[in-house]
Amino acid sequence: MVDMVRGDAPVLVIGLGRFGAACAGELDRLDREVLAIDEDLGLVQKWSERVTHTVQADARNMDALRQIGAQDFQVAVVAVGSLIEASVLITANLVDLKVPQIWAKAVSQSHGKILARVGANHVIYPEREAGERVAHLVSGRMLDFIRFDDDFVLAKMYPPKFIRGVKLSESGVRTKYKVTVVGVKSPGKPFRYAEADTIVTNHDLIIVSGTNSDIERFSGLDR
Repeated sequence: MVDMVRGDAPVLVIGLGRFGAACAGELDRLDREVLAIDEDLGLVQKWSERVTHTVQADARNMDALRQIGAQDFQVAVVAVGSLIEASVLITANLVDLKVPQIWAKAVSQSHGKILARVGANHVIYPEREAGERVAHLVSGRMLDFIRFDDDFVLAKMYPPKFIRGVKLSESGVRTKYKVTVVGVKSPGKPFRYAEADTIVTNHDLIIVSGTNSDIERFSGLDR
């Protein structure tokens, strides 16, 4: 069972490559306390002005992790995915230190399986996920696309013609296509939650949810 942690818990980010630096920088921007570490002094110095706490350390070394207080963190991100052996060893070290939540970057399915087996709570495939998202976007059917682990999808798109000008409850979108219109964006206005009596116009964008296959089928309908 995954331990629950506070939403404002400090985060340990290991690895200051593009992925790790972006993660640490965004967490810092969101006012989360972050300690970012890397064995490369140049990267540590590069990001020291953008992330509040940066330290040079080799996370493959258990003593080094203890010295920086890794055992006191509730959340850690292992962002050294391209170095497979190092990422597995670092993840195992964090498990031994009983860090409750460990997010680890993987570069392949087999790498991800190893990370999960040694104890990573969440395995991230940023390159694969980015590639899937771009594929959906370049198809021209969707304007944005997010797929979650359980095949649940959120997508932003133009509405099919058959749901325009009628109440959503009368369009049959859920019964016919098994997708739900979650939100509607009218020009010049913020997104609003969709309701049964919401009427979508020709100028609106919609956010829909459903399984990947159902969203694909729905997005292919006549616009």
